[in-house]
Amino acid sequence: MNDKKSEIAGILNQIADLLEIKEENPFRIRAYRRAAQSVERLSQNLEKLAGQDRLTEIPGVGHDLSLKIKEFLSTGKVKFHQELIKKSPQGFLELMTVSSIGPKTAKLLSEKLNIKSINQLEKYARFHKITGLPGLKEKSEDNILKGIEFLKRTRTRTPLGIACYITEEIIGQLEELPQVTRISPAGSLRRMRETVGDIDILVAAKSHQQVMDTFVNLPLAKEVLAHGPTKSSIRAKEGIQVDLRVVAPGSFGAALAYFTGSKEHNIKLRRLALKKGLKINEYGVFDVKTKKKIAGKEEFEIYKTLGLAFIPPEIREDQEEIERGLKKRIPKLLERSDIKGDLHIHSNYSDGANTIKEIAQVSQRMGYEYIAICDHSKSLAVAGGVPVKKLLKKIEEIKKLNKKLRKIRVLAGAEVNILPDGSLDYEDSLLKQLDFVVAAVHTGFKQNKEALTDRIVRAMENKYVHLIAHPTGRLIGVRDPYGIDLEKIFKAAKETNTALEINAFPARLDLNDRNCFQAKEKGVNLIITTDAHTIGQLNNMFFGVSVARRGWLKKKDILNTLPVRQFLEKITKR
Repeated sequence: MNDKKSEIAGILNQIADLLEIKEENPFRIRAYRRAAQSVERLSQNLEKLAGQDRLTEIPGVGHDLSLKIKEFLSTGKVKFHQELIKKSPQGFLELMTVSSIGPKTAKLLSEKLNIKSINQLEKYARFHKITGLPGLKEKSEDNILKGIEFLKRTRTRTPLGIACYITEEIIGQLEELPQVTRISPAGSLRRMRETVGDIDILVAAKSHQQVMDTFVNLPLAKEVLAHGPTKSSIRAKEGIQVDLRVVAPGSFGAALAYFTGSKEHNIKLRRLALKKGLKINEYGVFDVKTKKKIAGKEEFEIYKTLGLAFIPPEIREDQEEIERGLKKRIPKLLERSDIKGDLHIHSNYSDGANTIKEIAQVSQRMGYEYIAICDHSKSLAVAGGVPVKKLLKKIEEIKKLNKKLRKIRVLAGAEVNILPDGSLDYEDSLLKQLDFVVAAVHTGFKQNKEALTDRIVRAMENKYVHLIAHPTGRLIGVRDPYGIDLEKIFKAAKETNTALEINAFPARLDLNDRNCFQAKEKGVNLIITTDAHTIGQLNNMFFGVSVARRGWLKKKDILNTLPVRQFLEKITKR
């Protein structure tokens, strides 16, 4: 992920919103949204593409949009965007940050009620002054209040994907220093929580000063909050605080354990240590009587000294891992290397950036035995939905490609839109010709809980559907899960032998870790996919595996750890 890509994507989306309130050509609005999506998902270096005059290679970016991207890269602004803001109603963009408010509603609230801020909006909604406006009812007020509450809840936390990008950039620069002998993220980021409050990085070094000086002067440091000999803090340009701690090499393992576990996990470790006559802190494990240091250099020593099996970082959340660790019953969690195939990848047949051949070649180098190319179905025009004739052409292309490939098999698939009544966007006669069918809800999120649940269940009852994608529909920091009855979904998934997806795209991570644990307990088949739209996003499998690990899942709990033949046998519908 690249900060400038996110900024440019945000500006392009805002232009689309501002054009929408002006009731501009819907095709033009759609073009800006598609370009925003393509830029944000881009795996290549944006500045490099601009320097080589190759921006028009990005799906949806033509000559005009390429000039706007270049303008931003050179000035930090887009003149057309600034002009639209000046002409828009005051407070319009602030209102648009509430997930339940679209451009037309924001315009209506601004013009009819003169609402210019979220604080005003909340007061009007609480005192029922919004009901009665064209198209707005009491339920609309409830949705607005939920959207405001969601915004307040998520504003202070950073999505995992962004936090990982920032951390990788910092670690990449610090680990080149000769003073640094070891370096690792810690805290909630190392536990791979879906959002983090701040970033903790731990360094082992014999000399502290150069490490600290380099850290506070990093290009991404927007503000220096503290600059000390063993701990310094900066605020990164993205707004998140980053804390760096430097410890002696002999204490690195103890510090890593201390600064990784949740508060509750660490409290239980300390209690356990006291029962054994030991003291545990960030410097090591010590005998209380002799004050002798027993362990500290390596992290596994901390757990071993306390009589525990090693507990992976992802599950250090005080969810019985200490109790199980004492009984040596910590499972061998899923590893990235266990994954044999990626079953939800988009190509340039819809809104992906790469050809099927390019995707297959890269996937083969990644060690995969199989992949499924699942482009959007015909009704999802905003994502380049594939019409029937084009899908038939894709199926033929995959057949020809498979004859040339030796070490990987490409499955012809589709991500088929589940329509509001639960029917699918392609006829069964067409689905029958596909190797792998993913079904997903992309519209009509505001249906009630029963309708949405029944809609997904009906899709699972289709004998050609193998997988339900991003089942709860949430977007981290943008949209809460839509209301569905997961118990009913799990039951139907098991009965129909339909797998549920753990979507590894960092903005989704859906199912989440708790859902994964519950699905496993119900005997539901699970598949981890990347939902990749570019070759670079194939690496997001790491995030999906982390979600599964946080849900205590093992290799046998994930279907796409199976070799291709066994996988295809397993997904055969009842």
